[in-house]
Formats: sequence, C-alpha cells, structure tokens
Amino acid sequence: MFPLLLVLFVSIHPSSGAQIPNQDQAKQLPVAANGEPFPWDRMRLPVTISPLHYDLTIHPNLTSLDFTGVVRISLDVKEDTSIVVLHAKQMHISNVVLLAPEGVRPLRVLEYPQSHQLALLSESVLTKGRKYEVQLEFAANLSDSFHGFYKGSYRTSSGEVRAIASTQFEATFARGAFPCFDEPAFKANFTIRIIREPRHIAISNMPKVKTVELPGGLLEDHFDTTVKMSTYLVAYIVSDFLSVSKTTKHGVKISVYAVPDKIDQTAFALDAAVKLLDFYDDYFDIPYPLPKQDLAAIPDFQSGAMENWGLTTYRETGLLFDPDRSSASDKLGITKVIAHELAHQWFGNLVTMEWWNDLWLNEGFAKFMEFISLDITYPELHVDDFFLGKCFEAMEVDSLSSSHPVSTPVENPTQIQEMFDDVSYDKGACILNMLRDFLSPEAFEIGIIRYLKRYSYQNTVNSHLWESLTDICSSDALDEGRLKHTEFCSKRKLQSGSSKWYSDDELDVKTIMDTWTLQEGFPLVTVEVKGREVRLSQERFLRTDDPSLTEGFLWQIPLTYMTSASSTVHRFLLKTKMDVLYLPEEVDWVKFNVNMSGYYMVHYAGEGWNSIIKLLQYNHTALSGNDRASLIQNVFQLVSVGKVRLDTALDLSLYLSKETQIMAVTQGFGELVPLYKLMEKRDMTVLENQMKGYIVDLFRDLIDRQEWSDSGSVSERVLRSYLLLFACVRNHPPCVAKATKLFNQWKDSDGTMSLPVDITMAVFVIGARTPEGWDFLFEKYRTTLQMSVKSRIKSAMTVTYLKDKLKWMMEQSLIGEVMKTQDLPDVVVSVGRNPHGYKLAWDFLRANWHTMIKKFDLGSNSVSYMVLGVTNQYSTREMLQEIRSFFDSLTEETGSKMRCIQQTYETIEDNIRWTDANFPLLEAWLNKHQHKPPHEDL
Repeated sequence: MFPLLLVLFVSIHPSSGAQIPNQDQAKQLPVAANGEPFPWDRMRLPVTISPLHYDLTIHPNLTSLDFTGVVRISLDVKEDTSIVVLHAKQMHISNVVLLAPEGVRPLRVLEYPQSHQLALLSESVLTKGRKYEVQLEFAANLSDSFHGFYKGSYRTSSGEVRAIASTQFEATFARGAFPCFDEPAFKANFTIRIIREPRHIAISNMPKVKTVELPGGLLEDHFDTTVKMSTYLVAYIVSDFLSVSKTTKHGVKISVYAVPDKIDQTAFALDAAVKLLDFYDDYFDIPYPLPKQDLAAIPDFQSGAMENWGLTTYRETGLLFDPDRSSASDKLGITKVIAHELAHQWFGNLVTMEWWNDLWLNEGFAKFMEFISLDITYPELHVDDFFLGKCFEAMEVDSLSSSHPVSTPVENPTQIQEMFDDVSYDKGACILNMLRDFLSPEAFEIGIIRYLKRYSYQNTVNSHLWESLTDICSSDALDEGRLKHTEFCSKRKLQSGSSKWYSDDELDVKTIMDTWTLQEGFPLVTVEVKGREVRLSQERFLRTDDPSLTEGFLWQIPLTYMTSASSTVHRFLLKTKMDVLYLPEEVDWVKFNVNMSGYYMVHYAGEGWNSIIKLLQYNHTALSGNDRASLIQNVFQLVSVGKVRLDTALDLSLYLSKETQIMAVTQGFGELVPLYKLMEKRDMTVLENQMKGYIVDLFRDLIDRQEWSDSGSVSERVLRSYLLLFACVRNHPPCVAKATKLFNQWKDSDGTMSLPVDITMAVFVIGARTPEGWDFLFEKYRTTLQMSVKSRIKSAMTVTYLKDKLKWMMEQSLIGEVMKTQDLPDVVVSVGRNPHGYKLAWDFLRANWHTMIKKFDLGSNSVSYMVLGVTNQYSTREMLQEIRSFFDSLTEETGSKMRCIQQTYETIEDNIRWTDANFPLLEAWLNKHQHKPPHEDL
C-alpha cells in the first residue's frame, strides 16, 4: 500500500498481546477530544478484551435522516484492565455504563477521532475471566456517503422520491453505525432489533422472529441471533422493498428484494442464487449455516456488491435482469457477481482473514470461485473465455514499481481501502488458478475444503491455506476428509512415482506460494531454444527505466509448455534464476505457459518470436484461443520494456485478420487501441488516423460478418456488441449507415420499437452524436425502469462529440438527482477517454476533488478508478507536470499518499518513454503496410 503514516501508532498483530501503555509512556500518548491523554496510541485495538455478543437496537428516522440506538456488548476479559478501547466514528455517545457482577456503574468516556476510537474508563479493574457487559447509547446522522449506515433514495414510476436506509460496513465503517470492535478478528454474535414506521420493512442478516408494537405507532422488528462473525458483515436495511422467494434443495430460503417498480426484474437472480448456493453447499461439503439468504438491489450503492452474511447487497445493475431488454454480457455479469458474493459466505464469512493485509484470502478466492462455479452451473456462459482478462488487468498494475504484494502490511483505513484492488482480486484469483493447475483440480479442491472445515468461524493467515493444501493424503488429512478425498488418495497411491511430474520433496506449497504472495510483481521467463536445449531465465517484469528495481526477485514458477512435436502439456518447476531443459527432439516452435494458466509472461529470444509469428500466420488454430491471446499480450507488453521491437509485435498482429475467438480478438483491440488513444491527446492526427485505419482494416471481415441480431452463444453475442460498437465509433461506413437508420426508426417509434439487445450500444452511440438524438436518449434514460437499458444509454451518452453535454453529465452525476452519484466514476472516466472530453474530465476531477473524496472515501476503488481512468492516456511531460502540480498540492488528509497517484505518475512516464521510442517505428511500419489489406502480408 502507500507509505505508512508517520505517526506514533505501532503495528500490533492481534496475536501479539498488545497491552495498555504504562505510565512512562503517558507523555507520548495521543490527546483525546477533551484535551486529556488518550490511553491507547495504536491504530489496532488492544487484545486485552474481546466482544462475545452484541445486543443492538437501531432506530433510523427516514424523515429527519438520522438514527439513534443502544448497544450492549458482552466482553471476554483476557487480562486485568480498567480500560475498554473500541471504535466509534462521528456519533454522539451517551449514558455509558458497565454491567458487572457487582452491579451497574457509569464509565467515563474519552474520544480520539483521528483513530475512530473510544476509551471507556472504569474506576475498578475488570478481572480476567469474569464476564462483563458495556452499554452505550448513541446518535448520528445517516451518512451522506455510500458507507456506514447511509441514506439512499429512488424515484417511483409516478415521479415520487422515496428514502431508504441501508448499510455498507466493509472495511472499517461499522464503527460509523454503532460502537463496536471493528476489526475482522473480533468475531461475535449479534442480536439486532430495528425500530421502524409501519410503511417500511426491515431486513437484516438473520430472519425476523417477531415484531413488537411500540407507543407512537412504531414497530420494532426482532431478528434471530447471528452466527459468530466479523463486524464488517453486519447488515440491515429499512425500505419499502418487495421480495420474491424460493427454497434451495438444502432447505435455505432465498429472497430477492428490490424497489416495487422493479420487482419484475428479479426472477433471473433468484434462480441463479438458488442454483449457486446449492452448488457451493455441495462443492464445499459444508452446509450453508443460516436459514436464509437475501439478495437486495440497492438504488444507491458504490461498489458492485457486498457479501454481508445472509443479506448480500448489490447495485441494481448487478442484480436486476429483463429477459427482453438485458444483454448477454448483462447475464454474464449478474451471474458472476452473485457467484462471487455467495462464494464469500464460505470464503470470507465462515473463514475470515485475521487482518486486512490478507484480504486476498477473501477476494482472490471469491473471484476465482466465480469461474469454478459458473463453469459447472452455467456452462452456456463460457466463463473460461473471460478469465484470462482478469490476469491481464492484474498484470497492468503489477508491472509498476508502485504495486504491492498480494499480502502486504496495512494499518489505517485509507490503506485498508486501497487493498480492494486488482492485485487482491484478480492477481489473487490468477495465482490460485495457477496453483490449482499445478496441484491438479482434485487435489486443490480437497485442500480448500480441508481449509474451510479446519478454520470455520475462525480467522486465518496465508500459511493456514498453504498448510491445508500440503500433504493432503497424509493420515491426518484423510481423517478430516470425505469419500471423494479417500478415493483420490487411493488412486494416487496406485500410480507409479514416475507418473508424477514433481517429486514429493519438491511439493512445498508454502515455499512456492510465498514467492507469489509476499513479493510484488511477476516474473518474465525468457526462453531460448538451441536445438534440443531450452535455456530458461527469469527476472521481474517491470515497466521502468531503472534496472536496479528488478533486482533481488526470484519466483518458484510452475512452467508448462507444448511444442510443434507434441500437444501434450509438459511441466517444469523453475526454482532458480536460470535453468536448462532438454526436448526429446528438435522442434519448429515451443509455446510456454499453456493456456496462460500461469501468472507470468514469456519472451521467446533468438528466433523464437519469428517461429511463433510464422505459426500464427499459417496455422493459428494449432494453439488455443487463450494461448493466442497470451501471445498478443506478451509481445506488446515486451515492447514497453525494450525486449521486443514494435514492428515484431505489429507483424504478429497481422494474423488477427483471421481471428474469431473472443479473448484473442479483444486482446488484440486491448493492445492496439491504446496506441491511438495516446495520439488523441497529442497533435498527431495523421498517424492517429493511420493507426485507426489499420485496426478497422484488420478486423473488417469479422465486423462485416456480424449479424445485427441476438443470435449465437454468449461469447459470440458479447463479441458482436464489442465489434459493432468499435466499428460505429470508428465511423466504419456500413456500421454508421445501419446504426443511423435503426436509431431514427427507434426514435420515430418514441423508443417503443424493439431493437436487438446486442446492437443497442452501437445504435445509441451514433444517435448520441446530434443534440436532438442525445436529448431523446436522455429522456429515455430518465424514464426507463430497465436497469440494463439505463446503463447502456448512460454509456452511449458519454461517447458524444458534444462537449456541453459531457460537462452537464458529470455535473448532474455529482448532484445525484437526475443521474445517480454512484455512476459518477463511470461517467468521469468515460468522458476522460472521449477525445472530445478528456480535458473536461481532468478539469472536473480537480475542481470537485474534495467533494468526491468525501462522497466515495479516500483509498476507495472508485477514487483510484477516476484518478487512473482520467490520466492514464497522457504521454507528454507538460501534462505530467500539470498532474503532479495538482496532486502535490494535496495534504495526506486529502489523499496525497494514495497509491493511485504514484501509479498515475509511473503510467504517464511509461507512456512518454514508449512514445519517444516507438512512434517513429510505428509510422514507418504503417506506411509500409497501409496500402495492402492485412491478409496480403500473410
């Protein structure tokens, strides 16, 4: 993460027995809000006391937009103490008492807002082993942000605005809703009561057991006590939502909640949740422990979704599906997000990381399980076609020196928020996929089930996972296992030792995986073939002009390879800086990292790239689509570190005129389009148009073959949407003519004409080019209740040439009335990528910085997404200086230490280096190739 704050706080591991500082340290203690010394000087809470149970009553007022409450916490006193330190943030605390065996006594309260901490001071000692309770009353405003206990609203079909109140506590926001021990290792049970008006309903983690009438016409809902869990998983919502329900084959009641006007868009999510919860129940061999699982579509929601135990929450676009109006990619996205949150009910909720430094144990696993679960439950979605994209995204940030290890020390809330990034999610998933391929899917499944069973309701660190994946056929492991486990181990025992590609002493999972989780970055493996000899070497892949930054890194890399002579996947564990392996015979070509199951790049030295280019030109289907995609990504990324010349990468791209597989096609776009995006922000019109023309020519046949319909598999449909949108944005005449005609017909029908869903983005983008078309689209955006339609219209409106409309969209998204503020990051980034809007987006980000970091929170993925999305296509020293000047003017409190700022600087510096070195080469290559269609070169 970012450099640690230079403050007095010392990192205390929960198991290290942090003590209350003694009197000699008093002079160094922080100062409480009332001017007295505050008796705790660390960000992490002491472990002298743990919570056992919370009795929590909350009364939100959706008219005055505030709430009151009372919490009674049962304590486990582990060491004699007279001080209870816990969390509370921006709330008024009153009537704090200790309930001791001797009776009720008042406690004195000190507040230290910088660390969101309260110290409750007792006149007598709380004795180790005795049971105590503390009770606090509290009051606060519903938050204006998207975290804590916050207010939201939605507009009904008749135009009425209605308020709701909902929670988002991960990572450090439960403390803004009630006083608590707000760290993941402080697991406890929660008994929740919510006071509401009769016009609302309340839902929480557990089923409601009864409702009591209170004086004044209010109702109090009592919820069953939760299982033992972390504070960040507590959830409650007060709203007027409706719900639909079904029961899984294991007897769990599944309900989907949404605003009344959209309840008819919940059927798909309900069926998916039933199917997926049943799958996980069977796959993990651990019954889902709660009687119900709710999924709620929240109108105002910052992230994609949240895994609160028993009450998962989602953006409306992440849950609501209309079979007639939603696209194939909508179906894929909704199913993936449900699979992710339900995987968390085991990975994260049942077994939780001890501290946020190991967040990847939650998020990497949930991301990985999306693909494992959907491959089995929804084979028609072909999720395998999309997994590789996650690894490419992770490598993008992991190739910068500002990256961080998957497991990295964090202390303060901003650093914790920053952990929710592509490294924790996507790199986490990719290294798990690599490990699964290395161990075998069967052994991996046995190991993770062993991990979940061994640590249920507990907290874990990295090493617990590696231990569970080691020696899975030992007698101890078999005692913990199930029939499938025993059968696997019996079968393995019967196999001869020669059939295993590694020796038992080589299989030290912890040693191997520590090289992937405890150091940042990833390896570049250089392969040079000399006859039958294959020389291997490894180094860190790093986009930098300082070679010293790549020194000192060594990975244990599970290499896979195939050759022209054998389609068998061969394996080799590279543990050293250099090694040699021998092929049984000389070959025409060798491809390492088969299907890119490994999280590493490969450079083919000597004649290696030429032999691969030749293979792709004459027989590209000899390699899988994922192999082809990985070669495209590798070769272009190697240009940026000077390992490969740009013309070599462009020569390889020529084969794409014959490509049809989605991952390879989209990766081709992913490497080529950024080249002209750099030019759009400089005065390079001639070269820019040459580059755009080359890409259109390269994919012209594939684009022209696309039907303007909704036919085909999910991958074919997602690819169709992608290609037609690109072709229309790039003014490909057949596409523009067709889209213009369809938009005018749709507009003339007042939007009632049914357009094929897959082509709507292309049609809307063309329509949004004129003021009349844009205004018509906005009117449909404002009135439609179909969330996927709303989302596509919003995206199309950001691609317009009309600068006044782009500026207005950003301003309205910030205000949050006609356009939701939750969508502001998407709008700002889309405008930033628009050649007519990039300067507007940068000016808007600067002008509204302080408002946005308050709304979205420092360190959040939303803030870093905007910072990088608006700046990462600049490539001039003047713009770098302007950007530095703004971020240098910030203080630590307003974000100066955020990692995304360092990533921005590095990315622009890399762009400058790339353009200086390669634009002349690019121009020469395009001049050479511009007069002939790509396939003539093949």
